[in-house]
Amino acid sequence: MRARRRLGWWGAVFLAAAGACARDSRTPLVVYSPHGKDLLTYYAHEFEAAHPNVDVQWVDMGSQDVLDRLRSEKANPQADVWFGAPSEIFTRAASEGLLQPYRPTWADDVPPDARDPHDLWYGTYLTPEVIAYNSVAVSKADAPQDWDDVLAPKWRGKVLIRDPIASGSMRAIFAAIVARSIAQTGSEAAGWDWLRRLDGQTSEYTLNPTLLYQKLGRQEGLISLWDMPDIAELERKSEFPIAYVIPKSGTPLVVDAIAIVKGAKHPELAKAFYEFVTTRRALLDAARKFVRIPVRTDIPVDSLPEWYQQAEPQLKPMPIDTRMLLDSTDVWMRYWDANVRNSMRGK
Repeated sequence: MRARRRLGWWGAVFLAAAGACARDSRTPLVVYSPHGKDLLTYYAHEFEAAHPNVDVQWVDMGSQDVLDRLRSEKANPQADVWFGAPSEIFTRAASEGLLQPYRPTWADDVPPDARDPHDLWYGTYLTPEVIAYNSVAVSKADAPQDWDDVLAPKWRGKVLIRDPIASGSMRAIFAAIVARSIAQTGSEAAGWDWLRRLDGQTSEYTLNPTLLYQKLGRQEGLISLWDMPDIAELERKSEFPIAYVIPKSGTPLVVDAIAIVKGAKHPELAKAFYEFVTTRRALLDAARKFVRIPVRTDIPVDSLPEWYQQAEPQLKPMPIDTRMLLDSTDVWMRYWDANVRNSMRGK
C-alpha cells in the first residue's frame, strides 16, 4: 500500500478534477474532516485494505472551514464524505442543500437528537469540551477546575485559545458561555463580559490545533480550552506535558457527525466509507485508540475502555437550547470577532 499523504487545498481540487491519482489507477475518495492525522490515516489504511481499488484522500481542516469549503464548491463538489464536526454545523449545511440523504444500517441505534430527521447526517461520537493545561508548569490541584476559574488573575496572559472562527470546538464553547448567560439572566450581557475577560487572559489565538499544542508544550501559554479526545490522545501518545480537567459545573457535549456530500462524485464508495467507520468494531477502535465516545446506543458501556469508565461520572452536559444555537451561533461569532477579539488583551 502506498504511503498516506495529507492533501492541501489544491491537491484535493486536482485529484477530484482529474478523477484519479496520476500515479495509480485507484479511485480517489475525498474526505473532509477535522478529526486529525492519526485517526484519518488509520481509517484510510483500514478502508483501503478492504477496498484495494480505492485511494482515500483526506483533507484535515477545522469544522467551520469544511462548511465554508462546501459552500464555495456547491456548484462543483470536490469531496465525497464529510466526517466530523458539531451537529449544529451539519444542520446548517443540510439547510443549505449541501448534504445528500443516506440512512445507515444502524440508524435506529442513535438517539433522535443525534441524527437528522431527513437522514442528511448522523452522529458518530460525543465530544466533551475541557480545560487543558501544561502538566509540568501546572499541577493537577492548581489547574482550573471550572470555566470561571480560567478567569482568575494568576492566568492572565497565560491562556492560549484556538481561533474560534474556524473551529467547531471553540464555537461550541463560546456559544455555550453566551447560552449559559441567557439561561441564568435572560440576557447575553454576562456572556459577553465573560468572553471579554477571557480575551484579557489570552496570550494568543492560534491558527490551528497543532500550533496550540506546540505552544502549550513550550509553556508559551499554560492553559487552554479544547476538546477532550484530542487532549487525551496527545497525553497518552506523545511527550507533550499536557493534561485536562472536565469542568465540574458542566460542559458542552458535542455530537460529532458524518454525512455524504451532495453531488459526490463517488456516492456508492461514500456510503461504503460511511458504514465502514461507524460499525461497532470501528467505533470501539476509535474509543480504544483515539479516545472517542461512540454515539450508538447498542454498544455496551462495559465494552468501552477504562478511560471512559473513569471520565463518565464527571461528564455533566451543559443544558443548551439546540434551536437557539442553530439560530444564533453564527451571529454571536461575528459579534465576537468584531467586538470582543483583542478588546482586552494587554489591558
